[in-house]
Amino acid sequence: MSYTIKEEDGFKYIEEGEGDVLLLLHGLFGALSNWEDVTETFKSQYRVVIPLLPIYELPILTTGVTTLAKFLLKFVKHKQLKNINLLGNSLGGHVALIFTLNNPEYVKALVLTGSSGLYENSFGGSFPKRESYDFIKEKVAFTFYDPAMATKELVDEVFQVVNDRNRVIRILAMAKSAIRHNMAKDLHKITIPVCLIWGKDDKVTPPEVAEEFHNLLPNSELNWVEKCGHAPMMERPEEFNVHLKRFLDRVLLK
Repeated sequence: MSYTIKEEDGFKYIEEGEGDVLLLLHGLFGALSNWEDVTETFKSQYRVVIPLLPIYELPILTTGVTTLAKFLLKFVKHKQLKNINLLGNSLGGHVALIFTLNNPEYVKALVLTGSSGLYENSFGGSFPKRESYDFIKEKVAFTFYDPAMATKELVDEVFQVVNDRNRVIRILAMAKSAIRHNMAKDLHKITIPVCLIWGKDDKVTPPEVAEEFHNLLPNSELNWVEKCGHAPMMERPEEFNVHLKRFLDRVLLK
């Protein structure tokens, strides 16, 4: 990713463009680069902001989704962001939901793709055998419809993470936190416009999860992306961006 990562007051983030705020949140094994196509497409019309979530830097006892939502609030206040269009993938979607519930005054619209918060099949149902590169490659490929999306660069990144003891402890803690923090009973309180963009072949948060989100979120729309897994903005970026643009254009008109 060719964008400059800015660092200030303990925050690391990318910021491109001007206009209404489009704030993007990555997932547990995600990175800022996951949003490259979205950034490139929308930076001409929006102020695209992507904070690096401190998943591996949190104290082990406070590692969890609610702590990340509190971190996001500090970041939003630091950047003085308002009327945010908030978009989250996987764990990032979960953080976006908690943030929106606790701080509705900051969020104008919400976009979720492959979000946790109801149910997720973490890493394909088992924790990775850390020493096995082939096993990690298989599990990264599980994230996508097209296994070719599991490039060597991507597999190498995940392999490095899961073989770092300090990081892997926090990954486990974060994953357990996400599973415990089921949001089904609270979603009816989110009444702002919500756009669900979901891979029809998502094996981590399967289609029935998207349908349940759609049923529980009172002002939501559901968009399917065919032949696509858990990260539509990476695997089917053009189609993802079409759905996102249509939704944002409609929200802007209100």
